[in-house]
Amino acid sequence: MNTEKRLVCQSCSMPIEKDKIIGTNADGSENNDYCIYCFKDGNFTDNISSLEEYIEYSLQFAEQADMTKNEMKEYCKKVLPTLKRWKQN
Repeated sequence: MNTEKRLVCQSCSMPIEKDKIIGTNADGSENNDYCIYCFKDGNFTDNISSLEEYIEYSLQFAEQADMTKNEMKEYCKKVLPTLKRWKQN
């Protein structure tokens, strides 16, 4: 993993700080765009297709992120639309 540039998951915005949490493509190669929790074996690990649904899904991780659910929701509304998976083309 290139340590000069900090990787951030382009689905959930989690920093990817260790090689073992880099997502994987269908052929087993690394996918530096996503963490293993969001993208494994060439597929997203969830069945979520809309940003709004993903924001609601993300609220369960608020405590882990040391945020209230409201803070997490506001963070997600601000950050997630800027990420590759959720950008509107």
